[in-house]
Amino acid sequence: MADLRPFTNVDPATAAALRRNGCDPHEVDQFVEHVLAYIYTLVPRPPFTHSGRLTALAASTDGVDRISSLPDELLRNIVARLPVKDAACTAVLSTCWRTLWRSTPLVLSDAHLLPDGHVWPPTRANSPAVTAAMSRILEAHPGPFHCVNLVCSHMNGYLARLARWIQLLAAKGVQDLVLVNRPWPQDVPLPATLFSVSTLTSLYIGFWKLPSMDVLRGASFPHLVELGICSVEMEHGAVESLVARSPVLEILNIEGCRRELRLRLVSQSLRCVQICSSVVENITMVKAPCLERLILSDRVGRGAFRVRIVNAPKLHTFGFLEPGQVLEVGKTAIMLGIEASTSTMLTTVKILSLNVRFGVRSDVEMVPTFLRCFPNVERLHIMSKRCDQPIGNHLTRKFWEESGPIENVVSRIHTMCLREFRGDTSEVGFLEFFFGSARSLRSAFILMANPLFTPYSTKEADAKVRHSCRNMVSESSYQFVVVNQGQPGGAPWNFKTGADFSFPDPFSFATGVFQA
Repeated sequence: MADLRPFTNVDPATAAALRRNGCDPHEVDQFVEHVLAYIYTLVPRPPFTHSGRLTALAASTDGVDRISSLPDELLRNIVARLPVKDAACTAVLSTCWRTLWRSTPLVLSDAHLLPDGHVWPPTRANSPAVTAAMSRILEAHPGPFHCVNLVCSHMNGYLARLARWIQLLAAKGVQDLVLVNRPWPQDVPLPATLFSVSTLTSLYIGFWKLPSMDVLRGASFPHLVELGICSVEMEHGAVESLVARSPVLEILNIEGCRRELRLRLVSQSLRCVQICSSVVENITMVKAPCLERLILSDRVGRGAFRVRIVNAPKLHTFGFLEPGQVLEVGKTAIMLGIEASTSTMLTTVKILSLNVRFGVRSDVEMVPTFLRCFPNVERLHIMSKRCDQPIGNHLTRKFWEESGPIENVVSRIHTMCLREFRGDTSEVGFLEFFFGSARSLRSAFILMANPLFTPYSTKEADAKVRHSCRNMVSESSYQFVVVNQGQPGGAPWNFKTGADFSFPDPFSFATGVFQA
């Protein structure tokens, strides 16, 4: 019997093609919905609560309306913090509120135009009703538009309307813009006019196709500070072209790049680069004098890829480095056993995160080599990656003691976090060595893997951690042992985490560990 459930994302032509190829379009539809839900966690949310609702003001005992007597500037501040439907409804409160909505800088999220619009992330699309309402609002409101989130529509059927929206947004001074398309087909082109909206300070796009390089060479974003590119089809060189035309860009976020990503970044302003869930071939920081954070998470595909740091004199936070990557410092590739020298060190990095399969000898052997490249690390995060088929003998404390001069590096570390600890012999060997060498250690956090996914009980793993601490050289350190109750590896990486400069260690967010 045919499955008659409606699709949320897959269009009829794609569904028919999937069936011809032996695939279940409903399974694909559900998968895409999960991807969209993840992208909704990556893009900025409108600056108001999604659970808030406009309620009638309680009458005072003397019947006097004191709220309306407040200064207009304060009343506009109130209206600006309401979802758009509630903001428009304020016009019926009294005559003095009637003109406030039209004179208030607009904060608009199309998710609030859905029947369940107070739910975030949006769980379904309703393109005809939403797009019609969006058009009315954008035409009627004189602007300016501070923040606009358009995430609910299948824009393939509304390309002319989308072009008009962008024209209106540009004319009315939009600053923060999020454009996420319901993703079928997956190559819906973004209007070229988007890339000349000069008022933008933040731009996030999801499930689109970028215009040709000829169009992008004409882009101009003189005020753009933050750029997010999520599951977007694009030519090689597109990112570099956009960065080059964004002279004050500080934050660059890329997710879901399915074509091999080859980046050569030159920017006088970039402070943070984050790339997650993407197919990556090579990344080169050619000239990034202000770069402080480089975060590469959840790479898709197999095989080594190259990360080259040529000129990044302020790089402070680096992760998630793993043995499957080829790290180059300047013109030198960091290979197993390479001698440490000034030309192979990144001395400015204070926070380092590594992914290590402790059951694979070649992975573990690269860890001392990597550590020697970061002689001034103060905070070390290690994710113990699961290995279904361990290769090589277990490596005990003796391996680390004979692996070369890394005691000086370890002795500077004051905070260490080991995630997904399972109690394997190689993990215990590392902890025994680390606790015996970390003379400056103040805090150590061991996050045990969920017992449902390990052969060891929580009690056994905890005993192994306590045993590893018996020869600890630091007399002023604290050890915290926490059990992961969720999925292996914890929650996926979040762009907001990495770009929050008010919090000095973004990897502490990922581990659930507060600053030590």
